[in-house]
Amino acid sequence: MTGGAEADGSARERLLALRATTEARLAALGGTFEEVVAASEDTNADDEHDPEGATIGFERAQVVALTVSAQRTLDDVDAALERLADGTYGTCQSCGRPIAPARLAARPTATLCVDCAQRARR
Repeated sequence: MTGGAEADGSARERLLALRATTEARLAALGGTFEEVVAASEDTNADDEHDPEGATIGFERAQVVALTVSAQRTLDDVDAALERLADGTYGTCQSCGRPIAPARLAARPTATLCVDCAQRARR
């Protein structure tokens, strides 16, 4: 990554802040999931036939999806911290060019430059 130690320190701070936020979100989601499960155990709901059952099932699925997303973010942050440690952070994994600082500020876990990310989406 261009910019030296100061830029690396700033990137590390952003990544660690994102990691802390994501860990807190995961902890909250774990509690939410347990609350949804506990709420469904306290009722005599039949998910298949009871109109409320679909709501309970939806809530469980939503919490699971949010948990998977948060875990993926945590994995991405850890991978970015590894790239920072080995000196490859801020280098596009596709073309090898530097990733723009503005992109890294917006997406600290980015692995692709804007051009390569656009090509990957097509």
